[in-house]
This record gives sequence, structure tokens and C-alpha cells, in this order.
Amino acid sequence: MKILVVGGGGREHAIAWRLSKDPERHEIFCAPGNVGTAAVATNVAIGAEDVDALAQWARENNPDLVVVGPEAPLVKGLVDRILTLGIPAFGPVAAGARIEGSKRFAKEIMEAAGVPTGKAETFTDAAKAKAALVKYSLPVVIKADGLAAGKGVVVAETLAAAEMAIDDMLVSNRFGAAGAEVLIEEFLHGEECSILAMVDGENVVLLPSSQDHKRVFDGDQGPNTGGMGAYSPAPVVTEEMLPVIKEKIILPVVRELKRRSITYRGIIYAGLMINNAGSHPRGPLAMSGSEINVVEFNARFGDPETEAVLPRLGGSFATALLHAATGRLEEADIVVKQGAAATVIAASEGYPGSYGKGKEILGLATQNEESVVFHCGTVSKDGKTLTAGGRVLSVTGLGKTLREAVDHAYDRIAGISFEGMFFRKDIAHRAFERK
Repeated sequence: MKILVVGGGGREHAIAWRLSKDPERHEIFCAPGNVGTAAVATNVAIGAEDVDALAQWARENNPDLVVVGPEAPLVKGLVDRILTLGIPAFGPVAAGARIEGSKRFAKEIMEAAGVPTGKAETFTDAAKAKAALVKYSLPVVIKADGLAAGKGVVVAETLAAAEMAIDDMLVSNRFGAAGAEVLIEEFLHGEECSILAMVDGENVVLLPSSQDHKRVFDGDQGPNTGGMGAYSPAPVVTEEMLPVIKEKIILPVVRELKRRSITYRGIIYAGLMINNAGSHPRGPLAMSGSEINVVEFNARFGDPETEAVLPRLGGSFATALLHAATGRLEEADIVVKQGAAATVIAASEGYPGSYGKGKEILGLATQNEESVVFHCGTVSKDGKTLTAGGRVLSVTGLGKTLREAVDHAYDRIAGISFEGMFFRKDIAHRAFERK
């Protein structure tokens, strides 16, 4: 197949890399791609959000499949444009991508579908939002309604912090249009995990569970980031939970969207909170002392979860994507390999705040079967690979057990360096603490 992967981060490198492992020999393109994707695909110098140029490229090159990685082009309607050309696209149309593009819309869908989630209200007026805080216990969550690159969520431990977050979004315009409306949301207690589900408009297949690490520092300290690491599987998601998650969370959302004339094809990413509080769980998804609630939905593969999940898939990945994109997911043979994977992010000094670029990356030449390095923010100049982002590399270790996978990830990242590089030393700590 001729396949175009849209995006230029670690997620897209992982997608292109996994496609290159298929038994078929695909012709893979990546727009815009990065240094890592250049090793497994042909990079195309078109930005991921340049919908017009991407549609023109698809018209001229007629790929068999377009796979859209980031959320922004989905929300901007790239899939809609590709479908008008008669080309299959893996990813939701713009109307479906609103489940990530508008947190208010996602809450409306969950309420209509009977999906358990925290109570929330939306506001466009800062004074009214602050007045409503008295109805919520601390900590309380303040969210920008729109896309904010994974940084539009504040877990406020104090009333002053909640009011400051509201002012940042509604008064100071910190997130632009994305923060023109905010949600005040009940804080959900428990352990967070990620479920990526492939959807073809009616049918759903759950991919292996994973868990992200959003806080920048060890011990889950510091500000939220786009993700500092991930691992798969996540032990907090038990085997008995998976059919319940499918039947009571993912499928009701797909059906509610279809009721609204939205055929959703692509990935639905469910960020879940699992509360093992003990003897008195509440809500419709209480089982065996645990309660499941939805924190958020995303309309695409997660990052860095993708870097930990895709190496665990066997079979033909391209065929599975194509079947989902064309409403034939029941024909897909999605194979989950035994074992585990763990991903550690190598980040630039200062991230998630301001950071420098152009630092030479050393130690990338080593290759082995126990690890793989995905490029998140890199460029090539004068034969050198340089940093070009806050999250620079996703280093994934593979193993028969999670302990092995984590050790292999850290062994590999120990051989990589660039000025100011840092990474968390405790990826998968929750899984090990559970034992």
C-alpha cells in the first residue's frame, strides 16, 4: 500500500515504524515527518495543519490510505477533505473530532450516552466561573474547552490557584481561542490509565491498555506536560474491566455520535480514572471494589502511549487501519503480542516551559531488539541530529515482563545525551508499587 502518515512527532514516527514492520512492503510517506521517520518513510515538506496542501498532495499522489496523527488537523477537517477525494482516511471527520476539540461537547456526549464522568460546568465569564467554585471540593480541575497542546488542564489544590487558572484562560487569554470557554470539573480520585480503541463507525476493538506520566518530575511532581513516559500493559486495568469499558464507555459514545449523524472512524482514546477506594464504590461502572470514570476523550492515538502500545501489536497494522477506515473492522486481525513495553521521554531543559533548541544529540546509532528510539522533536543539519522540541525522543524498551521493558528503556536512554537533557527516573512506578 501507499500510505501517508500526517504529523511529525514521536507518535507519527511510531506509526510509520510499525507500518514498516508489516509483512507487506508498504510505500510510506510522512508529512512533515522528522529525522526518525526519514529512516522508514519518505518525508514530505508539508505541515500537519496545512489542510489545503495535504489534500493537494493526496490528490496528486493518490495514496491507498491516509493516517492522521495529531488532533489539530482532525479538528480542522483534514479527513473530510481526504474523503471527498475518494481516499480512505484513518481518523474522524471534524464533527467527530469535536470530542477532543471541545471538552463541553465531550461532556454532552457522555451525558447523553450514560457514560460515567465527573460533574462539570462551562463558563465564558471569569466572575461567574469563580462564583461557581464554592460548589466544588478541592482539589478542583480547571480545563480550557479547546485544544491547548495537552497543557490546558490545571488541577488546583487551593481556591486561589483555581481563580488564577480561570483568570489565565478567560482574562489573560493564555490559550487563545482554546481557553475562551472553561470547564470547572470535579476532581476524580484514583489511578489514571489510557485505552485506545479502534473504531469503524459501529465496531470497536480495544488495543492494549497503557498508562501515561503527565507530571514533569519524578513522584508525579511539577506541572503537567504532554507526557513524560508511558508503559503497557497497565495493571490497574484488569481483564474483567476490558469488556465493561468496551460495552459501557466506548460503544455508547460511538452510538451516540451515530445518532447525531456522525460516523466515527479512527481512534477513540479514553482517559480513564480507576478508583480502588474499597468497599463503597459509586456509579454505574462499579465492580470488584473499583469504580471507572472517564476523565477525557481524545480523537487520535495518544502520545507517548502510542510509542508503548504499537510495538506490542503483531499482524498487518496497515490492513487493520484500512479496515477501520472503510467500515470493515470485523475483518481485521489485530494481534497483541505477549510481553510489555515502557517508554521514557528525553526532554529539553526548561520543558514544559521555554526551552532551547539546536542541541546535538549523541548516542543514537546503537540499535538492538530490546529497544527502539522514536523521534519527537528533532531536525537534521550538517549531518548532525539536533533537538527541535520540548519532548525530543521517546525511548521504548521491550521485554517479557514490565520490569524487563523498563530496564531496557533506561539502559538505552543512558547511552543518549544532549545538552540540558533530562528524563523521569520512575516510569511505571505505580505498577511496581501495586505488587
